[in-house]
Amino acid sequence: MKIGIPKEVCPGEKRVAATPDSIEKLKLLGFSFVIESGAGDSSDFADSTYRAVGAEIVDNAKTVWDSADIIMKVNPPMLHPELGCEEAGLLGAGKTLISFIWPAQRPDLMQTLAATKGSVLAVDAVPRITRAQKLDVLSSMANIAGYRAVIEAAYHFGRFFTGQITAAGKVPPAKVLVVGAGVAGLAAIGAANGLGAIVRASDTRPEVADQIKSLGAEFLTVDYQEDGTGTGGYAKVMSAGYLKAQEAMLARQAMEVDIIITTALIPGKPAPRLITAGMVKSMKPGSVIVDLAAAQGGNCELSENGKVVVHHGVTIIGYSDLPSRLARQSSQLYSTNLQHLIEELCPRKDGVINIDMENDVIRGTTVIKEGVITYPPPPPKTAPAAPAPQLFAAPPVAAPKAAPAAHGHGGASAPSSNQSVAVLGLVAAVIFGLIGYGAPVAFLGHFTVFVLACFIGYMVIWNVTPALHTPLMSVTNAISSIIAIGALIQISSPGVLITILAWLAVVLTAVNMLGGFWVTQRMLRMFQK
Repeated sequence: MKIGIPKEVCPGEKRVAATPDSIEKLKLLGFSFVIESGAGDSSDFADSTYRAVGAEIVDNAKTVWDSADIIMKVNPPMLHPELGCEEAGLLGAGKTLISFIWPAQRPDLMQTLAATKGSVLAVDAVPRITRAQKLDVLSSMANIAGYRAVIEAAYHFGRFFTGQITAAGKVPPAKVLVVGAGVAGLAAIGAANGLGAIVRASDTRPEVADQIKSLGAEFLTVDYQEDGTGTGGYAKVMSAGYLKAQEAMLARQAMEVDIIITTALIPGKPAPRLITAGMVKSMKPGSVIVDLAAAQGGNCELSENGKVVVHHGVTIIGYSDLPSRLARQSSQLYSTNLQHLIEELCPRKDGVINIDMENDVIRGTTVIKEGVITYPPPPPKTAPAAPAPQLFAAPPVAAPKAAPAAHGHGGASAPSSNQSVAVLGLVAAVIFGLIGYGAPVAFLGHFTVFVLACFIGYMVIWNVTPALHTPLMSVTNAISSIIAIGALIQISSPGVLITILAWLAVVLTAVNMLGGFWVTQRMLRMFQK
């Protein structure tokens, strides 16, 4: 099959759906490529780089749509300014389109595409499951948007992010507030912290607190008990009481921070209004707000989609094309996601895709198959909970029958766990007693030390924080090489064989000891910031 890459016609779009690297990998699966001339120019991928990997370059978009079996794009089909027709009408029966579609928000486009009798896979509809993470275009683009939001804020802020003490005076560090700690929010936190700012973040989902702290930011809590965890990793709509408490918290923060980056979105709903006009007015002159939700109505009341505006001395950035402002990086990640999608569609590696509706990843991504609208997909199948593994299969125990109360007798009961422990202890005591009765005196001394060492080792390991188990194992591995002492003693023993074995034991245990402590230090550095 032939894959076509037309040039994006959306105003301001600089990304491209395939890079030379992704083309090389997909050609190994048996696919060929036809690319419109100039499709990668804005992403710094010249036509010559595509020719170098064996792609065919054509002069116009219609040739791409006509000759290709699979069309890969970034933006949804729209009116082509040069051809004077809708891109959706160029699809045709038997062809497959892979791009952003937004099927829930574009029912008219869905009907137009279905009329072509072609198939459509929406990359924005990839299921949010673990197996589909490598196809998750939304996360890839959100990651770039969060990083770029910090860069835009730094450009408009006009001051250092990091604090400095110079001969000309002291420069305080910038204070950054990130609202929403999804993929974009976490990327923004990491970038702002890397630039030296004091970063704070809030989110309605309490489970992201550890992720925020791990990136060096302070997690801000709302004085209201409510879990905001929704489906698919997104947040849910919060109650009026929570929203009121959140507004009070954000109002206090707006007066303190220099930069606010908002990333709050709920699928299928307008962006929640979090930053009011009053909060903007209370911010210090020169402050910056970057609203990543501007295209869906905005988290800030005064933001405008695609524009930079200034109110009360505060710069409000409402760009909706942040991934496109890092076009080369965005194209590389986007094309890699599509490469993984094609690999999922072509399990036989024969250059032919198979839209397998039994595959949960492909089923969720496919919104139209051969002219039939298949969106929305059915809810995911939930596998039955597996029974807890058991080391020993215990026979069923019949429930005891209680005697009538009038007779004054109680029912028989099964042995309790305390009784079982007592029985085991008694058996162990008998075994140790028999060993002590018949064993030599020297053996009893060594055996006692051995039992006590096992007990102490068990208690030490049991009381260690689980996060430190691996470093602890490497230390105990090194300490266990105390057998080197025994080897050193045997070196002076008569006999060449014993001497050689003793030297070999010394060398091996020395490597074990040094390696154990070296691995320990390396692991402990992972726990240090």
